Amino acid sequence: MKTVSEIVRLGPVIPVLAFESVEQGEHVSRALHAGGVKVLEITLRTPAGIGAIERASELADDIVVGVGTITKPEHCAQAKKAGAQFGVSPGLTKDMHKAAQDAGLPLLPGVMTPSDIIAALELGYEIVKFFPAQQAGGIPMLQAFYGPFPNLKFCPTGGITAETASSFLAQPNVVCVGGSWLTPKAALAAQNWEEVTRLARAASELAPHK
Repeated sequence: MKTVSEIVRLGPVIPVLAFESVEQGEHVSRALHAGGVKVLEITLRTPAGIGAIERASELADDIVVGVGTITKPEHCAQAKKAGAQFGVSPGLTKDMHKAAQDAGLPLLPGVMTPSDIIAALELGYEIVKFFPAQQAGGIPMLQAFYGPFPNLKFCPTGGITAETASSFLAQPNVVCVGGSWLTPKAALAAQNWEEVTRLARAASELAPHK
């Protein structure tokens, strides 16, 4: 089982995905993988989430599928059973931390404030998700975090675009970014999987991850 530290270094961008159906999830996952993306965050924002995780986990040996939008402790065991290799949450509680540990699901917890960060550090986390990144202060906030928390690494997610991703990745405390721009609604509606692959390839070629 890979650790979060290993997973976030498999590529500079982790696509954040929400699918209308399991079939759509399979097409998109294949298209992203064809573009060089190895790590997927399939969220529980739609009913298709768990089924899409199961399907994507079977597509290729080198795909690492994670579950996103974990907001309840019980999500951890459900996602692990479906084949998820890691979890991502918008926040963190002790109950969620324990549920992830009990399920054997490596967790990338969300933080937004210094208090959130200290709570995560107390539970042993060395890599966290900064969410919602752009809305919560963006790069200036990450730079401010670096002073008191120089050893903590971040995966900023929320409001990041193809145009701004490189600037985030250039920060010394950023190891990768999360984003939804790899799967634009128009491309999904048109079933334009080639466009998804093109965007995935461009994302995979962004600044080297640390």
